[in-house]
Amino acid sequence: MDVFFALGDGTRLSMVTRLGSGGALSATALSDGAKVTRQAIVKHLQVLHGAGLVTYEKRGREVLYSLESRRLADASDFIDGISASWDRAIERLRQIVEEPTPRASKRETRKE
Repeated sequence: MDVFFALGDGTRLSMVTRLGSGGALSATALSDGAKVTRQAIVKHLQVLHGAGLVTYEKRGREVLYSLESRRLADASDFIDGISASWDRAIERLRQIVEEPTPRASKRETRKE
């Protein structure tokens, strides 16, 4: 999924966090306090947009970016499904490991 690639970068992840808590922001606002240039922020926004994580709206000369929360929810649901699958597999393994082993019957050995 493109979403996980997009979220795999620390700068993009922090941008998503900011958009999630601060509402629509411009590239200039997102670059404030960032360790990268405004141009780099714009490139990161293009990746996020391509992954469906942000939308944008032009207001006059300004472009405001907003978080597309449905796409994040889809990614979360996907991860939850994988997690549930692993939980079931681990539970089956636990049951196998903790299951009492049948005692071996003692065989009489004959000495000839």
